[in-house]
Amino acid sequence: MSTFNPNEILWEETVPGGNHWSGLMRRGSALRFTDLQGGANVSLLLYNFEEKLERYNMPDSLKAQHTAFLTTGNVCYSDMGRVMCSFIRDTVGWHDTMCGISDAKLIEQKYGVANYQTHRNDMYRSAKDGLLIELAKHGLGQRDLVANMNLFSKVSANDTGGLVFNADNSQAGDVVDLRFDMNVLVVLSTAPHPLDTAAIYKPSDVLLTSWHAGHAPENDICRNACEQNQRGFINTERFYAN
Repeated sequence: MSTFNPNEILWEETVPGGNHWSGLMRRGSALRFTDLQGGANVSLLLYNFEEKLERYNMPDSLKAQHTAFLTTGNVCYSDMGRVMCSFIRDTVGWHDTMCGISDAKLIEQKYGVANYQTHRNDMYRSAKDGLLIELAKHGLGQRDLVANMNLFSKVSANDTGGLVFNADNSQAGDVVDLRFDMNVLVVLSTAPHPLDTAAIYKPSDVLLTSWHAGHAPENDICRNACEQNQRGFINTERFYAN
């Protein structure tokens, strides 16, 4: 695992809260997500850049690693059994995998209406709308919306089976580092988590920082977290074998 070196940054960009972004992360690169104000949420989708019908598969990622959330040592599997990216560092400890994304109706019900005509760049945006805008840039659309992950957000079950949103899961300055083990189209929104308990619409900004991390070594924490991950990395490496 390559450690983060500020002198080797490839590029850096801030995604304002409630906005959206997409781009190619090449195999061997890494992307750090930094919660700038605390309470951030990043609704994240992943696609094989060469063949976009292959994409992040939430059920396989969870059952292969016997977990309900993602953190350091976990990987994200595609629906072809390949490792798309790996959680190589995480100061948060829990990232939601099950609760989906906000849509325009939910945002209006929770926060009211603030459109571009009245609020300009401070308009209220939903994760669904943001993701669809980014997907359209790459020839994808609503049918390509699959189960996502929500970085920085924690949702747990209480004793009666209800879902509980943890508003203090991520603090200002918390980071999660993803190493990309395939060439991946990353699509994201920084709109609020659908279960966010905040009374006002004020999602946190997120800083994206990319650097070259290299390929997963034999002693990689994610590769060796479980036997299934070892097989997943083999599947990925065969895909890129010359």
